[in-house]
Amino acid sequence: MPVEKPKPRYKQIADHLREGILSGTYPAGQPLPSEESLAKQYGVTRPTVRQGIAELRAAGLVEVMMGRGMFVRSPHSRPSLTRPRGVRREPDGRYVETDGLRWDDAEEPVATRTDAPLALADLLRIPPGEPMYTYDALQIADRGRLRQLRRTYVPFSVLLGTKFEEQAPPPAPHLYTALAELGHELHFTEYIRTRMPLPDQAQALRLPDGVPMFQILRVTLNTAAKPLALEEFHVPGDDLELAYPL
Repeated sequence: MPVEKPKPRYKQIADHLREGILSGTYPAGQPLPSEESLAKQYGVTRPTVRQGIAELRAAGLVEVMMGRGMFVRSPHSRPSLTRPRGVRREPDGRYVETDGLRWDDAEEPVATRTDAPLALADLLRIPPGEPMYTYDALQIADRGRLRQLRRTYVPFSVLLGTKFEEQAPPPAPHLYTALAELGHELHFTEYIRTRMPLPDQAQALRLPDGVPMFQILRVTLNTAAKPLALEEFHVPGDDLELAYPL
């Protein structure tokens, strides 16, 4: 019978704190001891404590508030941020995000040419390898407190016979207005899953170790259900819920 390896110290710390949270030893809404106090209590370094706290953040049991410390969240409590999902058209013809947030690009997005990978080609119903215009943007809202990565893909075949055959279309959300001006009535479908971020994504979104993110794929379609464009959003998933009208 194989001998089980002992758990890493940070997992032992996470398990002990989780037990205390669920039993009420650490009540919801109350602060946890500081990293320094926990490090002394468990006889470990602060980075080890930080790894353990990251496990609890990923599980939705702990919230870290800048400048205030670490606070216990009830496993039954709502996240501190709810973001409505969707796109609406304003009376002046502009398309805006339903969340009502003003998202600013950290840098001006630049169009690059990429070839459609198999998974995205399937969603866009184009042959794998078809060229696309692609924009990448790190977007910030609420004075930098909220961050998301947004990538826009527009297949070349969608633009044939239009003014954008010779020039790149604008990135979303201005892309929606451009497509509407080409005569398309737009509809949207989103696909959502959670996954762990790649290192560069974690750095851009300022995610601690062990915290997952939402990956949202939004497909823009016309009335004939033909895909016209695709956007890929990466959003921190530690204390956020997404809301959709049905």
